[in-house]
Amino acid sequence: MKKLKTPLRKCVITNEQLPKQELIRVVKNKELGVLVDITGKINGRGAYLKKDKAVILKAKKSKKLDRHLNIVVEESIYNDLLELLDNEE
Repeated sequence: MKKLKTPLRKCVITNEQLPKQELIRVVKNKELGVLVDITGKINGRGAYLKKDKAVILKAKKSKKLDRHLNIVVEESIYNDLLELLDNEE
């Protein structure tokens, strides 16, 4: 039987190739703006972050998400990301 490939994505902060389940997607959508994509299926430009509090805080400090998505990512998005991590633990 053939093994299925695990989809890999790259974290924009750590530049690690990780399975999609270990990452959180942040999407810039024309209609909705910037939001956290829990399903991984929302249309738009996406950026992946590792599910790690230190990585999210580094993204906030370095504003790398802003540059990657070409838009100013608001404080509430980072709060949503941190809250999502707290709920998973």
